[in-house]
Amino acid sequence: MTTHFIDRSENDLYENAGFRVTPLSERVGADIFGIDLSRPVSDNVFEAIHTAWLQNLVLRFRGQHLSDSDLVRFSGMFGELDTYTHPNPLEEDPYPEIFIVSNITAEDGTPIGQLGADAVPWHTDMSYTKKPPKMSTLYGIEVTAQGGETGFLSMYHAYDTLDGNLRKKVEGCLLKQDDGHVADGTLRPEFDPDDYADPRTSPGPQHPIVRTHPESGRECLYLGKRNFAYIPGFSLEESEVILDALWSHAIREEFAWFNEWEPGDFLMWDNRCTMHSRRAFHHASRRIHHRTQVKDTERPR
Repeated sequence: MTTHFIDRSENDLYENAGFRVTPLSERVGADIFGIDLSRPVSDNVFEAIHTAWLQNLVLRFRGQHLSDSDLVRFSGMFGELDTYTHPNPLEEDPYPEIFIVSNITAEDGTPIGQLGADAVPWHTDMSYTKKPPKMSTLYGIEVTAQGGETGFLSMYHAYDTLDGNLRKKVEGCLLKQDDGHVADGTLRPEFDPDDYADPRTSPGPQHPIVRTHPESGRECLYLGKRNFAYIPGFSLEESEVILDALWSHAIREEFAWFNEWEPGDFLMWDNRCTMHSRRAFHHASRRIHHRTQVKDTERPR
């Protein structure tokens, strides 16, 4: 079982740090009560948050009022942050660490952010890189009244409940994630389609299908994204059959928790042992979220 119950020692740790932890589902997610992230966080509070994050995989802090500097300061406590080039940048971008997720366009018609209003399929962030980020955060500034929920799944649970024969088949196998396609299978416009026509030969890093979490020491499935993935050592047809079986097991929504966004929600998740998705919302609805990502220092193994 991967269900996590908060034990006495953890409760003591959280109470001493001045906050309370309430699980949101049996397998993934917890609410944190009693912390204002717009204020500096002491070392002992940070350590308690870090423990809660490792135990629950996804943490939600409701009712936050965060400036961009608050967001960068807090998420930067977990490690070096990735930086981005915004699609509609200011003359000087004071916070290149913030990735804007939005369907809104500026007066000249250019988008102020990325990802639009369509559904985003289950994935792990940036699995197509050699060192995918260890943590992602998302802060809801403007949220939709309906739709746009973000879902999370525990890949610990997906591995623990995997059929024995399938588990044996993928133990020790690598999974190649080509670096040209996004999660929905669309090829990035800057790449040559001829280079990415065949998953067996397209560029991209290889990561273990079953990885060991560097902090918890637990094993979990690491599937990244479904489209254009390939398991070296198998024919393309065999690889597709195995991946279909893995994905149909891993992304069962009865095991998922979905956040119904409220303004001021701040979510942070462990990108090494979760997958997430987003439901579609009406294109006329306004949505603005700010995201940061913490770099990892090593490759999945």
